[in-house]
Amino acid sequence: MLKTLNIKTSKRTDMINITNQIIAIVKESGVNSGICVLHVPHTTAAITINESADPDVVYDILKKTTALIPENDNYSHAEGNSDAHIKSSIFGPVLTLIIENSNIVLGTWQNIYFCEFDGPRSRKLYAKII
Repeated sequence: MLKTLNIKTSKRTDMINITNQIIAIVKESGVNSGICVLHVPHTTAAITINESADPDVVYDILKKTTALIPENDNYSHAEGNSDAHIKSSIFGPVLTLIIENSNIVLGTWQNIYFCEFDGPRSRKLYAKII
């Protein structure tokens, strides 16, 4: 089963918690035990897992990545979004999740985040349930 999640971002850089949407897709699939592969088909966006209990974690991640990889740093790429390409490469476009008992297996504090580095935009995320 392949599902497409449409994500509308509202900031240049953001981490959007999509855990509940992925849980719903897995439940809808009816798969009891398997794998959920998430794929971001964009070169300036990514996906990751991190803590959701404290919103300062997301704030700190975005703050530090912006400090390490600033938007304007005399890049050669003429489009003006080299920082977004670099950030998305570091975070990565694919995430594989284990499905057991019709649920995704995550740690106590873990949630799934869609990472926007060149927004605001309309984005897609593909979820393949195996």
